[in-house]
Amino acid sequence: MTTTATAPATAPATGRPGPSRLSRVAALAAGETRLLLRNRTAVVNSVLMPLLLVAVVPGLGLGGDVPLGPQLILTAVGVTLVFLTYYNLVTTYVARREELVLQRMRTGELTGLEVLLGTAAPTLAVSIGQIALVSVGVVALGEWTAPVEYVLPVLAVVGGTALTAVLATASTAFTRTAESAQITTMPLVLATTVMSGLVYPLSEFPEALATVARLMPVTPVLELLQLGLAGRTWDGELVDAAGAWAAAPLPLAVLAGWLLLGLAAASRWFRWAPRR
Repeated sequence: MTTTATAPATAPATGRPGPSRLSRVAALAAGETRLLLRNRTAVVNSVLMPLLLVAVVPGLGLGGDVPLGPQLILTAVGVTLVFLTYYNLVTTYVARREELVLQRMRTGELTGLEVLLGTAAPTLAVSIGQIALVSVGVVALGEWTAPVEYVLPVLAVVGGTALTAVLATASTAFTRTAESAQITTMPLVLATTVMSGLVYPLSEFPEALATVARLMPVTPVLELLQLGLAGRTWDGELVDAAGAWAAAPLPLAVLAGWLLLGLAAASRWFRWAPRR
């Protein structure tokens, strides 16, 4: 007597493709957004900061010769990138790493880049929203003026957002806990705030110090914004659109250089699981 071997039954193919990369990132971003909305303090700060900037900065007189409207937007971009995008992403990545969330997500369909993008999406969306809200406030105050050049401000915001996200990813390498991020992020926060022209115009710096300041991470972002929005170089010279582009190569190169350095550091030292 013989028996016939039969192949094991398999589930019928559905013919449906798996979720796309975009849908996977969107699903993760939606989950991170729900977590953000449960944090009332973070939500309140995200909503009120742009309004406070619009209300307070006009009385500070920190913009030098830059008109009020562009100065408000410059301040909004600088404060948002440093204190929201950079700091929040460091704490978020470290918290997810220490809770083993990043490690678990990488065991599924999500790639490493998708995990990072989905986790960062709510913070990046709030950052862009803050800048947009301040811009609307500038229009409402009647301080809006047509930019001298439109492309440079877009490059500044996009490049600056990408740079601070990359630097935040790299900074997690020496941040053990979410609480310690207050200390580990302080050097970059203080250096970029004081030396970027955000608090004090670079044109008032000694020449040697201004040269060093122009090589800091956030400085080229504000320099490009100032060129595009107000038609002013870092040393206060008025320029037209052609002059703005003539002055743009150095800040563009510095921004690109920091992006490459940040990417190299993040790919080399970023950890998906806590040290044990």
